[in-house]
Amino acid sequence: MEEASPYSLLDICLNFLTTHLEKFCSERQDGTLCLQEPGVFPQEVADRLLQTMAFHGLLNDGTVGIFRGNQMRLKRACIRKAKISAVAFRKAFCHHKLVELDATGVNADITITDIISGLGSNKWIQQNLQCLVLNSLTLSLEDPYERCFSRLSGLRALSITNVLFYNEDLAEVASLPRLESLDISNTSITDITALLACKDRLKSLTMHHLKCLKMTTTQILDVVRELKHLNHLDISDDKQFTSDIALRLLEQKDILPNLVSLDVSGRKHVTDKAVEAFIQQRPSMQFVGLLATDAGYSEFLTGEGHLKVSGEANETQIAEALKRYSERAFFVREALFHLFSLTHVMEKTKPEILKLVVTGMRNHPMNLPVQLAASACVFNLTKQDLAAGMPVRLLADVTHLLLKAMEHFPNHQQLQKNCLLSLCSDRILQDVPFNRFEAAKLVMQWLCNHEDQNMQRMAVAIISILAAKNNIAEVQELHSELMWKDFIDHISSLLHSVEVEVSYFAAGIIAHLISRGEQAWTLSRSQRNSLLDDLHSAILKWPTPECEMVAYRSFNPFFPLLGCFTTPGVQLWAVWAMQHVCSKNPSRYCSMLIEEGGLQHLYNIKEHEQTDPHVQQIAVAILDSLEKHIVRHGRPPPCKKQPQARLN
Repeated sequence: MEEASPYSLLDICLNFLTTHLEKFCSERQDGTLCLQEPGVFPQEVADRLLQTMAFHGLLNDGTVGIFRGNQMRLKRACIRKAKISAVAFRKAFCHHKLVELDATGVNADITITDIISGLGSNKWIQQNLQCLVLNSLTLSLEDPYERCFSRLSGLRALSITNVLFYNEDLAEVASLPRLESLDISNTSITDITALLACKDRLKSLTMHHLKCLKMTTTQILDVVRELKHLNHLDISDDKQFTSDIALRLLEQKDILPNLVSLDVSGRKHVTDKAVEAFIQQRPSMQFVGLLATDAGYSEFLTGEGHLKVSGEANETQIAEALKRYSERAFFVREALFHLFSLTHVMEKTKPEILKLVVTGMRNHPMNLPVQLAASACVFNLTKQDLAAGMPVRLLADVTHLLLKAMEHFPNHQQLQKNCLLSLCSDRILQDVPFNRFEAAKLVMQWLCNHEDQNMQRMAVAIISILAAKNNIAEVQELHSELMWKDFIDHISSLLHSVEVEVSYFAAGIIAHLISRGEQAWTLSRSQRNSLLDDLHSAILKWPTPECEMVAYRSFNPFFPLLGCFTTPGVQLWAVWAMQHVCSKNPSRYCSMLIEEGGLQHLYNIKEHEQTDPHVQQIAVAILDSLEKHIVRHGRPPPCKKQPQARLN
């Protein structure tokens, strides 16, 4: 899969260009941008640049200025969710030789009539624009408005879903001389009889959730029966209506002879028997949509063979549903609900399934049911060892979307819990690139507002790994702020906690504060000496933890502690911590310790005549582990020379 490979050079360049437009552009007098370099972009690269800018939400009246003139030669333009005016659209895009335009979800400042008027001003586009997507737009701000679809005489495919689009508009569209594919889902159409005007050329018809339709089932079927050239028909619904249209259609033997794809997802009264009979009468069928119906459970409809099935009976059907319905929130939620049940027992890494979940999350960021179901599936797909087999790029996308979900729904406790469960992963927190500052901020906000102890423990674990410093006492600038008696007394009490994790982190603070020397200790000397004794004795009482209770990105903060021969308690904490992580995760930490020069520090402890016996014993054990690691991985040990001073 694509995410298993590094980003292509083109992707890297386009992402850099889109996020640093100010470096490559100058500003015109009207405030719009233009590229400083005079070169001409190849058409494919220009299309990809526009698509990348749309993906990152960067299209506005200013930025689309770079598509004016002839430097960019667009052919397939994607301006999804752009925030542009009608004037900016016309200047930036209507002089190009466009064959495709996807304007899904552009802001309300520009209407469908504005877009078609602009496109219609270019005679080449009038005759050659083949595919137009105008989903989730406003048709016109004027009433009555001028009908203008007839200008686009070359149009072959039109998608105009989630729009106040009426019977009169359908009649105009149906008269387009080359129209072959039409999607009128969730529009205001009450009568589809106008489709008879294009019955000899229409090959694909999607009518998902036509909530305003006032025709009887018989009347609908009478129209559909005339559409003899249809290859694809979608009459799916969001389970809101009890119409028997699907069952009645499936019972017809003399209808749609050329059909290869039928979608009845969400419809009532659909049975395996009826679906099988319909398909067997049409052996060329390649797809049937059965999600949110009572069908899809027979051997004939598994979806494993030539016939693809979107449904909920097995993983293959669910994957097909997520793939086909990524833009339909209800169906995405329905598919994710059934996927969650399957992933409870998943033992094999499934990056292709996770990618489909990611697409659903990205397409519906503000839909709580989708985000709730998706975040639960993400946890099941990435928990424990499953994350190790996932591509880093894919996990980066997942992590970004989990953080967005936490940001969008801060007060929904179950969603926050799902996201924290997924984020609490060594693989994600240590190996995956994402905005760690934003993540830490979101987790801290959650920690301050909730009292669920199990979740608090996870949040603390996440913060501990995300933090640039694992220990506040490592920050030299904070040292004086920590030198107050009440704080030290509290940390001292935590040192004696029966919870090893609590005692361990308290000991780390004490060890770092004492390591700075007597001159930096501004409280009583007797308290310092008492803390040293308590530190030493507490560490010796710690049992060996069963699991890795802490994670580090570097051993550099430990090295100054290893040189504190006059305060063996400080050394003891450092070597205990190093042995803990090296024994629990040797492949990661033994390599890290060797690469950062830790061998020489440990040899110094082993050979120093003043070394405390307990410290020496642990240091020798670590050295033994490191030497075995070197032999196993064929890496020669570094020479034994005196360590150079280094800054943390």
